[in-house]
Amino acid sequence: MLPREVLGNWLVCSVMNHLEGQERYTFTSDPTGGDGIIVDQLEGDTFPTEHVIVPPAQNGAPVKLEALIIKAVESKQNKGGVAYASGKTLVVFVEAGGGGVWHPNRTRDALPCHDFDDIWVFGLNRVDQGFYEYGVSKLDADHVNAPVWLVRINPEFDERTVRRCQ
Repeated sequence: MLPREVLGNWLVCSVMNHLEGQERYTFTSDPTGGDGIIVDQLEGDTFPTEHVIVPPAQNGAPVKLEALIIKAVESKQNKGGVAYASGKTLVVFVEAGGGGVWHPNRTRDALPCHDFDDIWVFGLNRVDQGFYEYGVSKLDADHVNAPVWLVRINPEFDERTVRRCQ
């Protein structure tokens, strides 16, 4: 796994563990060459992941994050259609920023048809006194509002707090 894939899987597990109130989810490498597998240690279920990145804008150009996120999801879906995407969790790392704003509900509602089981999006919100704060959203059609959490990680990377903000 690439470092950004490790971070993405860790953030998704952090949110899922927060929701469960226990350290139930972890992740491991994927022996089939995917981008990692999220593991439910209680039930033994596994969730293969695929990752895609929304890179930073070139030359400081303004970015339209919603359109870039949708394009990234489309590129992964088009990589192999249902055979590629079915049964997998897609994790989108938004590295583009530069003040760009996106709205999880609008992005979710504008997504084209896809075959991924879940789509999670994360990006760095800010660094404050050595603490890293990431926004993590699940583009979930089952909720009126796509849930968003803030995951704050201490400088030693051994403690975190998770707070739902939408």
